[in-house]
Formats: sequence, C-alpha cells, structure tokens
Amino acid sequence: MTYRAPVRDLAFSLTAVAGIDALAATGAFPDYDADVMAAVLEAAGQFSEGVLAPLNRPGDLAGAKYANGAVTAAPGFADAYRQFAAGGWTGLAAPASAGGQALPKALELAAFETVHAANMAFGLCPMLSLAAIEAIEAHGTEHQKTAYLPRMVSGEWTGAMCLTEPQAGSDLGALTATAVPNADGTYSLTGQKIYITWGDHDATDNIVHMVLARLPDAPAGPKGISLFLANKYLVNPDGTLGDRNAFRPVGIEHKLGIHASPTCTMAYEGATAELVGRPNEGLAHMFVMMNAARVGVGMEGVGIADRAYQHALAYALDRPQGRSVWTGESGAPIFDHPDVRRTLSVMKARIEAARALCLSTGVAADMARHAAPDQRAHWKGREDLLTPIAKAWSTDVGVDVASQGVQIHGGMGFVEETGAAQFYRDARIAPIYEGTNGIQAMDLVGRKLSQDGGASAKAIIAEMKATLKDLAGLYTGKPVERFATAIAAVEDATLWILDRKADADGAADVLAAADAYLKLMGDVIGGWMLAKGALAAKARLAANDGDQAWLEGKIALYEIYAANILGHASSRLAAVGQGGDLLRRMDRAALGV
Repeated sequence: MTYRAPVRDLAFSLTAVAGIDALAATGAFPDYDADVMAAVLEAAGQFSEGVLAPLNRPGDLAGAKYANGAVTAAPGFADAYRQFAAGGWTGLAAPASAGGQALPKALELAAFETVHAANMAFGLCPMLSLAAIEAIEAHGTEHQKTAYLPRMVSGEWTGAMCLTEPQAGSDLGALTATAVPNADGTYSLTGQKIYITWGDHDATDNIVHMVLARLPDAPAGPKGISLFLANKYLVNPDGTLGDRNAFRPVGIEHKLGIHASPTCTMAYEGATAELVGRPNEGLAHMFVMMNAARVGVGMEGVGIADRAYQHALAYALDRPQGRSVWTGESGAPIFDHPDVRRTLSVMKARIEAARALCLSTGVAADMARHAAPDQRAHWKGREDLLTPIAKAWSTDVGVDVASQGVQIHGGMGFVEETGAAQFYRDARIAPIYEGTNGIQAMDLVGRKLSQDGGASAKAIIAEMKATLKDLAGLYTGKPVERFATAIAAVEDATLWILDRKADADGAADVLAAADAYLKLMGDVIGGWMLAKGALAAKARLAANDGDQAWLEGKIALYEIYAANILGHASSRLAAVGQGGDLLRRMDRAALGV
C-alpha cells in the first residue's frame, strides 16, 4: 500500500505541457519561480507519502462515525488535518490579503494530486474548503472576507458545500430550504441538505457551510435561489466562537467507497446565516465554488488513477507467472506478458494526458484573471471550455484505470486484502460529484462550446494542427496519421454541433451527441497533451537535459496513446452524429423486458 508522489512527472507536465512558465510574464505571481515549484511539489509529495498514505487503508476499514448528533473522523484523520493546516497547504493559491501564498492555481492542483492519490477521502475536506474560499473571495462582503477567509485559508476552519436536497438533486431549482430575514440583518435558515461531504467532523473547531436556499419572496425555479453562509458555531465580533448554531448532522451515508470521508445529512433548524452576494443570484455565485471544485475533482480522478497504477505496477513486477516472451525466463513476472505491459502502458498514458489536461485548465484559469486585458477573454473561453472536459474525462480515466488495476491483480484484485478494490470503489464517486459527467457533457455542448460562437474550440483545434506539423519531425506513419484523423474528427464534430445548435429543431441531436463529443474532445486533447510532452522530451534529449530513459518514455507514451486511444476517434464521431430521433425511438417498449 505504499505510494510514491510523481514529483518529476508533475513538474514536467506543469512546465513542458501546461505552460505554467507563461504565468510569470503576467507579473501576478512575484513569489513564484521554478525553485518554488520544485520545493512545493517535493514537500507535498513527502507529506502525502509520509502522513496521508498510511491512513488510507485504515481509514477505509474504520470509516467516519456518527453518534449522539456528532461526526467523528476516522482514526488519525483529525491529527493529519491539523498537520496539513500547519503546513499551509490550504493557502497555496489563496490571496496574500487573507494570509495565503498567492501561488498559481495550477501548482495548487499539482500539489493536491498527491493528496488525492495518497488518501482521496482526506483530500475531499480541504478541496471543498478551497472552493468555498474562492466563492467568498468573489462574492463575499468585506466583513465576510475579513472574518472568515483568514481562518479558512490557514486551515483553522474548513468549508462545506450544501446544495442537494432529497427532492432536488441536479435540478437545484426544485430546492425548498428557506432563509427568512431577521431584524439584525442575518437570516434564519431552515431545511435539509443531503450528501454533504465533510459537513460535520472533529478535525477543526468550526465549519463554514455555503448553503443554497430561498428568500420568502423569491421567484420559483433557479432564479429564486440565494447563497448563504452559516457557521457551525456563531462567530463573535472579536472573531472568537460563540454558541452552537441551530444546525446539526442527523446521520452519515453508508457508501460504496471513500468510507473515511463523512457524507452527512444536515438539518438546519432556524440556523443563523448571512447572505453571500446578491439576492436570487445564488446559483451563479455558487458556480464559482462548483467550477473550482469541478477542476479539483478532475485532479482527484488523476490522483486515484495514479495510485491504482502504481499499485498495479508493483504487483506486476512482483508476481511470477508463466514464461517471458522476451527473455524466455520461466517464472517471469507478469510484467513480461505483452498484454499486461500494454495495459500498464495505456494506464500511464491516460494518467499523464488527464494530468496535463487538468493542469492546463488551471493555467487557463490563472491567465483569465492575470493575462494582459486584451488576452483575458481568450483565456476565459479556454478555461470555460476545458473545465467540463477536465472534470468528466479525467474522472472517467480514474474509474477506468482503477478498474484495470483490479484486472492486473486478477483474482487478487477482487479481494479487499490487496487494496486494489479500494481504489476502484473510491474512484467511482468522482464521475458523480459536482454534476454528473452527463451533466458536464450537456454543459459543454449546451453552453461552453457556443458561448463564443465556437471560437475557443476552434482555437484549440488550430493549436493541435500546429502541434501535428511538429510531430512529423519526431514520428512517421501511424502516430502522425492517427492524430491527424483524430483532429479532423473533433473539427467535424464541433462544426456539426454548432450547426445543429443553430437549427431550431436541433436540440435533441445536440444533447444526444453530448457524451460522445465530450469523450472525443477529451481523447484528442489528451493526445495533444502527450504530443506536446513528447516534443518537449525530444528537445531535452537533444540538449542532454535530463534522464534519457525517462525522456524516451515520454516519447513512447504518445505512441502508445495514439495506437490505443486516438485510433477510436472515428467511433466517437459516429456516436456524435447518431441523432436525437434514434434515441426517441428507444422508448419503454424498445428498452423494456
């Protein structure tokens, strides 16, 4: 159950693929340079390896506990969180005005990959705090920023996102929690929320709940939702904690995985709350938090995939069985069976593609805020376009790679003792979090693709074509041809969806294409990321800059990906064009038993 943080791979992805060095030119990160990046990644890796990874399996076995109206984290988790907070990890990208380190978002994402890989159940707690910090920073009052941000940035308090209700899952317009104004300017919050990750625990003295609810005169539907902040303990004017607020956990969920992460049902019984942002605009305000969490969840998928891969690789190298096709050795490790090595190679290629995709989304987010004013719209469009892809595609990679990790173990993977099953169980929640992956696909084709007339997608296609030209100097034949075919498939699919969106009768066709389009975009952008990495590796080899075998591996990984993933682009394109009428015909009679 050991874990080794992929510090070298993370640094390569940040610099050679995601382009984090471009952020320095903005002047927005005066304390960031290559030495800082290396130090942050190394320290994050050491903490994740030494403190978090050893708690992963025991936490899965023990789980969080609920008793007498309170939640207790799994053994060791509260102490680990206090060490995490003391290390300043919650404040990596937070503003200096709130006590943060004001480093790039992409570096924060990279550091948190190691956290999620070492202990996904633990990583969910600070990940949601980071998202709450962004929402308060964007929409909170000056009082809220002063009173809450420093304590959240320091890790003294944590944050929780409270959206879902029993009758209102993805359709937040159906929520019924209410907030009634009080005479002192606060609100009385009443209602129930379910699936609240780390909604209650004993790791910190206070928890800041970000809650969606309705004002008494609010219009029906999503346009009548406001965002509120409610503390577990009331906060006195001097910043000290007062009486317990009127909300409590009424139980925790019994889940397939992430057993050490307390998923709470919360009851608000006239709890004192503060309005965040403008009345009836809470859904838009909450999307700041949700989008931050979506990229974080994508990184979570990368982390759990890498953990499962490392576990499977170690097993394959150690498990003797059969004769090596290459050496002729009897009793060779299963690593010497071509299909096992192919599986491991595809796993690693997909992990590196997903990692670079998420980190590139982080760079785009930073550039959207800090690039030259005339460039910000371009970067904002890229951030918006990549976010649903990074979340959905990367979490699918997490599940698929964890599943292949079980497969590498064979029967040993299906029993709990080896640990491979836990990674699979834990990974399965990520495609559901923060809007299911189907919702991400609908968001991609329904909003993000067309919000700028398709300009962001077309810009990425143009950049992929430029990379394709450079590839001709590194590969010949199929690796180049497959990328060319895949880019053409993305371009055809993009133009087809934009055309159908312009047609009054095209809505069903667009929605029927959504899942296949997102997966096609993820596959091909992932290939683009690996192609950029291969070209960077070639340049470093030519300069004798780095480990030759490791750099040659980057070049080979693109070839593996091109053969095993890009080769499926045509089938993805076919699914994009299946049309809504075909699915309409798959009615109850067609699908019944």
